[in-house]
Amino acid sequence: MKVKVIVSILVFLFFGFTLAGCSTVGKVREEKLQIRIAEQYGLAYAPVQIMKEKKLIEKYLPEIEITWRQLGNTAAIREAMLAGELDVGFMAIPPFLIGWDKGMEWKIACGLSSSPVGLVVNKDNIKSIQDFTPEDRIALPQPGSVQHILLSLASEKLWGDPSRLDNLLVTLGHPDGMNALLAQREVSAHFTTPPYLFKELENPGMHQILDGREAMGEEFTFIVGVTTAELYQDQPKVYDAFLRALEEAVNFMDKNPVETVDILAEAYQIEQEELLKYLEHPDMAYSLEVKGVMKFADFMQKNDYIKREPANLEEVLWDRNDK
Repeated sequence: MKVKVIVSILVFLFFGFTLAGCSTVGKVREEKLQIRIAEQYGLAYAPVQIMKEKKLIEKYLPEIEITWRQLGNTAAIREAMLAGELDVGFMAIPPFLIGWDKGMEWKIACGLSSSPVGLVVNKDNIKSIQDFTPEDRIALPQPGSVQHILLSLASEKLWGDPSRLDNLLVTLGHPDGMNALLAQREVSAHFTTPPYLFKELENPGMHQILDGREAMGEEFTFIVGVTTAELYQDQPKVYDAFLRALEEAVNFMDKNPVETVDILAEAYQIEQEELLKYLEHPDMAYSLEVKGVMKFADFMQKNDYIKREPANLEEVLWDRNDK
């Protein structure tokens, strides 16, 4: 009997220490401050470069561990977030809506930028999207990208058929799309953004036949910051520091143009004078405001790019004030 009592006490102590150990491990894991952020290529992501260079997140959370990644398109970001490898991804609104429609537990935390978006062609005889032939090819980042949806919007306006040009699409990242366009091989057109858009138009024989605002019919946020539910719900301190740092980066760019150009010229390997011209383009703007979500959602749902659309903006936008 005494042996049974002793064994029971030992078992109780063992599980007690084990549970205490698990609790301690869980607490350490919970207290570990980290954030994993992914961006893509182009000047639309400039505030992210400023935030990184100026260590603005670290300013609010000195002990935080930050992982920065640059990925070629939103599909790669979406996969990484699904795999639990990312907390924040910067992307356009249409790819975000596609992920949301498929049940991804993410929402928009903030806007980042508005940007010129242009369809550049390398053939004199192509004056509008009406002039594309079955032999032509249009490079853009991926199906479901903002460029694809803008092209679909323009096609619906012109022909009543949003998929009219889909069989001409070629998936290429912006750097490869620009190289293919300028070499006049593989593609006749490239739907792109700065700095690639501006660089292409500086070359003889290149001209633009469509811009994003024309296709959309109104202003829209080009890039938004999207975060996982886990970051928002479980790490409110990190989530808030991220937003404060990004807001500070945007304000820094506005108030410190000289230092901004110094930082970005090195980051993007662009001459300072050229970069300044790009940043001063009237359609290039940086703001945490979000515009255009519901119009994109309505168009995409009506044309089967997504199966459902949000009832209102709040359904797909994290509320910063309740954390």
